[in-house]
Amino acid sequence: MAADQSGLVHHKTNFDDWRSLTIGVYMALAGYAVMVGLPVISTAWVNHLSFTEVEVGRVAGADLAGLAIGAVIAALFVARIDRRYMTVAAAAVAIGANILCIYYQSYEVTLWLRLLAGTGAGVYTGVAVATIAGHSRPAFAFGVELFAFAASQGAELKFLPFLSMNGIYLVLVATFVVGLMFISWLPRRPAEKSLDVEVDVEEPDGDHHLEHKHVPAYVPWLVLTAIVFTYINIGAYWTYIELAASESEASPDWVASMLWVSSVFSVIGCLFAVLLSNRYGLARPLLVTLIFQAVIVVMLVQGINNVNVAISMFMFNFCWIFVDIYQAATIANVDRSGRFPALIPAAQGLGNFLGPNLAASVLAFNLGYNSVFILCGAASITAMLVYLYMYLTLKKEIPALADSS
Repeated sequence: MAADQSGLVHHKTNFDDWRSLTIGVYMALAGYAVMVGLPVISTAWVNHLSFTEVEVGRVAGADLAGLAIGAVIAALFVARIDRRYMTVAAAAVAIGANILCIYYQSYEVTLWLRLLAGTGAGVYTGVAVATIAGHSRPAFAFGVELFAFAASQGAELKFLPFLSMNGIYLVLVATFVVGLMFISWLPRRPAEKSLDVEVDVEEPDGDHHLEHKHVPAYVPWLVLTAIVFTYINIGAYWTYIELAASESEASPDWVASMLWVSSVFSVIGCLFAVLLSNRYGLARPLLVTLIFQAVIVVMLVQGINNVNVAISMFMFNFCWIFVDIYQAATIANVDRSGRFPALIPAAQGLGNFLGPNLAASVLAFNLGYNSVFILCGAASITAMLVYLYMYLTLKKEIPALADSS
């Protein structure tokens, strides 16, 4: 049995097995590969396939919209259907769509194929996140995932630029194939019910007893809403940061190197996020981080140079890790069935769909990259306000959950 300082209790299950956590983490890395490599992949679409900056936003948005659609499908069935069957079917769709992208490279066809590939990746990722969320220490489990995530992000941003467009698609295919080789490590069914938590209550005489609490459905839905706004910021930022920097005083080679170096730096964020969570809970550090993330994006409105773009990238990655761990762990704390955790990639995918498309529309109206960065900052502040409302409301109803770690 695991209990945090606030009194929230989770019992260990087969999801605590190292093999379950390992396959969950790996599948998440594979499913998120396009989202992680988006700055490089977006540039490759321009350089290798001659897509315009507006078309890049549409194609990136289609891929990440598919991620959202697939995650919704996963959420509908992850608590009822054998997860191994779901994973195999999802991987087959993603593999097939990526292979077809090699042979059909026009903008119109690529747009639909990326939607299909994203849908397969979304189901795959939904199952992965539900598996990680089943761990009795969700902040730790998501910290492990994001530690690996930061390392894979650095590897993608470092090595993908050396590949052709077809080479990038083949790497995506290979990641799904490798995951299928370890499918037997994946638990088939959820261990606990949805929206049911156990709280360790201290009585006036010092004795303790356990109480079951039903969590109001608005709690995970509000967190998911905050994730959508958070990823509007992230999706728009990562789609256009390299392209925006290419039209500034910053050196293109410097910016390219900062993309992967800063992503590796975010590994440090995993450690700090877990340590802060253990001391201050999930909610309060998250609120501060969302405000700070807005500031470091909007600072680019003053102009982009080698110094401030490096600061922005380093701190953006650092904050990204914080936000992901805290939001994912909050949902995992209230739902052990995997149904709501599986929707996390859907919320991320929806935000990543809206972000690049809203940014593309801003550019289509000739408002420039400064307006894109203002859009990013506004989205982060909106996410903070949604989460603040949820925290204050939950503080009155289930304080142990509001301040859980």
